[in-house]
Amino acid sequence: MSKIIVLNGSPRKGGNTDTLVKSFVNGAKDNNEVEVVSVTDYRVNPCIGCNTCFTREGNLCFQKDDMTKIYEKLKNADIIVVASPVYFYGISSQLKAVIDRLHTPMRNSFKVKKLGLILVGAAKLPELFDSIITQYNLVLNFFHLEDLGQVLVRGVKDKGDVKGNPALIQALKLGKSIL
Repeated sequence: MSKIIVLNGSPRKGGNTDTLVKSFVNGAKDNNEVEVVSVTDYRVNPCIGCNTCFTREGNLCFQKDDMTKIYEKLKNADIIVVASPVYFYGISSQLKAVIDRLHTPMRNSFKVKKLGLILVGAAKLPELFDSIITQYNLVLNFFHLEDLGQVLVRGVKDKGDVKGNPALIQALKLGKSIL
């Protein structure tokens, strides 16, 4: 049984990203402990690159915000799944703030072994996810993480557009694959 944290970067509750995340969770929950962290429910300031976390006790950031709660959730996770709508070829700003705040030596104490990716974009361009996937692969290589898998959905814009999309089955299967 793995402890899975899904970082849901969608600011739109009940939207397409949420629907895909629910499908993934439904697949994973029978054999794993799964928690969805909707990052928009947390107040997380952006990293300012001061690097004081490298010298502070416990590598804590000087900023007093909700990122400390997210650190607590991530430090015991075996698997992290990053889920986001795609805006201008990137993840949501709310999720980016959380990821940037992982620029701390504290992350070296995390137990994470696998990383997964769920992306939803309105455009149908073949290269829609390229910049995010490049960054994702760099993270996998740098931290020696295993790629859990990816669910990439193009042409999904309005709330509910993902209903009936084969990606829902793909997300369910990805969740079920974690034993």
